[in-house]
Amino acid sequence: MLFAFLFFSLVGITAGFIAGLFGIGGGVVIVPALLFAFAQQGMDPAVMTHMAIGTSLATIAVTGSSSAFGHWQRGAVAKALLARLLPGLIIGAILGGVLASVLPAEQLQWLFGVFLILLSLRFLLSRMPRSSGEGAGALQTLGAGTVIGTVSSLFGIGGGVLSVPWLLRSGASMTRAVGTSAACGIPIAAFGALTFVITGYRHAGLPDYATGFLYWPAFLGMVLWSVPSARLGVAVAHHLPAGLLRKLFAVVILLVGIKILL
Repeated sequence: MLFAFLFFSLVGITAGFIAGLFGIGGGVVIVPALLFAFAQQGMDPAVMTHMAIGTSLATIAVTGSSSAFGHWQRGAVAKALLARLLPGLIIGAILGGVLASVLPAEQLQWLFGVFLILLSLRFLLSRMPRSSGEGAGALQTLGAGTVIGTVSSLFGIGGGVLSVPWLLRSGASMTRAVGTSAACGIPIAAFGALTFVITGYRHAGLPDYATGFLYWPAFLGMVLWSVPSARLGVAVAHHLPAGLLRKLFAVVILLVGIKILL
């Protein structure tokens, strides 16, 4: 257990650093790393993928709060837009958790691998949209929030790769889009993690030290280190070209996605 806890701490350090370096939630790092760790521990394959995603969401809920609070203090959160998005984000986070609970573990893992590959191609081939002066209507905002929340909860990510482009198209500046996206990640992760705990409660294949699809040793090991390492990642990011960071990140998640599928 000590070795496993040290490994989870290393995952937290890595995920936090990458989250700060690339300005994106650490779920795309946490979930594959936990899949590897759980397989080495001999965890039941029937719950392994769900456990990785549920634990990732719980970790993001805690570590993402630090980032979101910092953006809030600097006035980089579009409060009115966040308030309009919130109902959809919560609905979507719950829907994503419920949908994951009815998918077989093998299919869910395959979908996550495909998602990472598509995400990497988006980073490599497309440009981040520029800020637009066009606002979004209430129904459109609800729909966008639901889609963002569902996909993010289903795959255990913070949702920044989906919410930042949408926020830019809705009239937010890049700074406010990133800050508002960080705030959006908190309800997604919190309600998503809670849904994974509830849907996994008393599952036959749960390991010791688990509550539903939340594995406490991994959660505690990661949250202890992810926040300070994220700050280090932010500091390093300011010394590297944004285009280079984007391409490096795309290559990393492309390789991870291929590895999961194979």
